[in-house]
Amino acid sequence: MTLIHPFSALLMLGLVMTATAATALDNPNSVTWQGTEGPGKGKRIVYLAGDHEYRSEETLPALARILAKEYGCTCTVIFTTNPKDGTIQPGSSVISGLEALQDADLLVVFLRFQHFPDDQMKYIDDYLKAGKPVIGLRTATHAFNGLKGAYERYNEGYKGDTFQGGFGREILGEHWVGHYGANHQQSSNLLLEKDQLEHPVLRGVSDVHVQCGGYNADPREGSIILARGQVLNGMKAGDPPAPDKKILPVAWVRTYKGDAGRVFATTHGASEDILNDGFRRMLVNAHLWCLGLEGAIKADNPIAFVGPYTPSTFNFNGEKKGIKPSDIAGWDTPILPPSPAGQPAQH
Repeated sequence: MTLIHPFSALLMLGLVMTATAATALDNPNSVTWQGTEGPGKGKRIVYLAGDHEYRSEETLPALARILAKEYGCTCTVIFTTNPKDGTIQPGSSVISGLEALQDADLLVVFLRFQHFPDDQMKYIDDYLKAGKPVIGLRTATHAFNGLKGAYERYNEGYKGDTFQGGFGREILGEHWVGHYGANHQQSSNLLLEKDQLEHPVLRGVSDVHVQCGGYNADPREGSIILARGQVLNGMKAGDPPAPDKKILPVAWVRTYKGDAGRVFATTHGASEDILNDGFRRMLVNAHLWCLGLEGAIKADNPIAFVGPYTPSTFNFNGEKKGIKPSDIAGWDTPILPPSPAGQPAQH
C-alpha cells in the first residue's frame, strides 16, 4: 500500500479545492446552459446582454435556454454587471469573460452604446476577423460608443475610411438611424417578404406582432430583407395601421465576410417581443441558419420557453434590481426572478 505524507495529502486537497473554485467562479458575470442532444450538439453560442432599455438581460437567457434544451447547443450569456456586487446592471460597460468567443460558433449581440475595455474588445474583434456568424437584436445596430484607440471603429456612426457607420453598419448592415414608431403607443405587425417565404429563417413563421416601436432602417447593399414592419396605432395586432408610417425593413440576412459570415439582424427583440410565437420562431430559426443548420429547421420545431418567463415591461431604468447571473442558473428558475427584498421595485 502506498502511503501519502500528510502534507502531500493537504496539498492535493488544496489543489482540488482550488480547481473546483476556479471552475465555479470562472466567470460570475455569466451563466451557461449545456445542451446534450439535438442538431446543435457541439455548437457553442455566446450571447452578450447589455442594453439600457429593452431588457436584453431577459430576452437572451430565454433564447439561450431554448437553444440549449431543445437543440443541444452550449449557450453562454454574458451580462454587463455592477462591479461592486456582481449583480446584473444593464448597460454598465463592465464585462468579463469574452474569451468564451475563442471557441464560439455564433455570437448574439444585444448591446447599446457600450465601451468595453480593450482586453475584452479584442475577443470580439478576433471573432469578427475570423468571419464567424452574428445575430444582432434591436439596439445592436448601435452596440458600441465611446471606444477609443484600437477599437474606435466599432463606435456608432464611425466616419473613418473603414467600418463606415461602426459595428452596426459594417457587420449587421445598418446602424442607428432613429425611431419609427412610439414605444408603448405603437406596436408593429411584421409583414413577411413574399419572395422570401421559402427562406429557412421564415420556415413556419406566421402572425408576427411585436411590442417595441420600429426603427428606421435601410440595410446596406447585399442584404436580403425577410420582413417589414407595419406600425400600428396601438399595442394589439388588430389595431389599425398608422397612416403616416411607411412599411420599413425590420429583419434581414446578409454575409459580412465570406459564406460563413452569416448575419441575421432585426430592429426588434425587446423582452415582450419574444412572447409572440411567430417572432420567437423566427429568432430560433435564425440561430440554426447562422450555424449552417438550415436542414434542421422544421416548421413545427419546439420554441416553447424553458422555465418561467414573465418579462418586465421594457423601459429605461425598468430592470429588476439585485439579480446575479447565478440566480437564473438551471432550467426551472424564473427569467428573471423578483428583485430581492430591500431592492427597489422596477419602474
